[in-house]
Amino acid sequence: MPQSGKHVTLKDLAAHAGVSRSTVSLVLQESPLVARHTRERVMAAARALGYVYNRGAATLRSARTATIGVVVHDIANPFFGAMVAGIDETLQNADYVSFLAGTGDSPARQQRLVQRLREQRIDALLLCPAENTPDALINTINTWGLPCIEVMRHVGEMPRGHYVGADIRTGLGRAVAHLVDQGHHRIALLTGAGHSSSDRERIAGYQHAMHEAGLAPDIRTGRNELTRCAGLERTLEIMRETSPPTALICHNDLMALGALLALARLNLTPGVDCAVIGIDDSDEAALSEPALCSLATHPHAIGQAAAELALACIAAPDSAPRRIVLDTSLRIRASADPSLYRLQESS
Repeated sequence: MPQSGKHVTLKDLAAHAGVSRSTVSLVLQESPLVARHTRERVMAAARALGYVYNRGAATLRSARTATIGVVVHDIANPFFGAMVAGIDETLQNADYVSFLAGTGDSPARQQRLVQRLREQRIDALLLCPAENTPDALINTINTWGLPCIEVMRHVGEMPRGHYVGADIRTGLGRAVAHLVDQGHHRIALLTGAGHSSSDRERIAGYQHAMHEAGLAPDIRTGRNELTRCAGLERTLEIMRETSPPTALICHNDLMALGALLALARLNLTPGVDCAVIGIDDSDEAALSEPALCSLATHPHAIGQAAAELALACIAAPDSAPRRIVLDTSLRIRASADPSLYRLQESS
């Protein structure tokens, strides 16, 4: 029977299992140096005596906590749900866990969250920076000696440290080329205010593709959130212009889904009266009516790559900065292809 009213020590466990105190310590730390039958004997003794391993105290005695912080700017965006799933899948295989926090695109809140995560002694940080994040934050993290991997966004014009993202620029080229092949000449980009690297990458890729096609860019930046509601409101406003665009490329799928709702309210047919392309290829994109054409950024794979890089940085803290950029692919669906729209309607 478990001992009651008595604190069970490692010495008690060792005596009960018939092994040394150091062997008990290795078993509790899940060391591979201990034979399986010895491990089972120690764990049986722990159950018999009612011993509870104090992991918090143990981490104070060790250099690592087997935890990684994950800070994103929009925790409600389905992209980050898929990305975090990829992170957790990779970390579980390494017996690590993640602490997830959202900044709401506030640099001040981000500063507090990063400080709190440091106080929890995380081993590495995966950071999707808030808009207008100052260089000072990255400099401070570097002085802490905390491995930091920027994910999908980066501070400054170019990543200075470790970075994992998607090739949005090339993907925007594919999106514009597809729309030009469909006969579109008035193609607008709906994005954020340009204060984040993700905005700037979208704008740069779109501008290059439009110039390559001999078309005038039509960039619609906005200070409101990059949400479904924003996509709805901004599309309603745009489509009431005298000569509105015939195609919209939206910052993400959420905005694009809002654009589809706006077209429906105006009795316009997506893919016929106005094409719509989103970015991310969320699960909802293929299920919408009509199905949303979207640039797939593969968030699950990005999460896996970011977690793998974090673990590599923990193992080799002085390694040179790595930049991992995953390819994107255009999922052509009815919202940007009249033939697919008619096929979907007839089925």
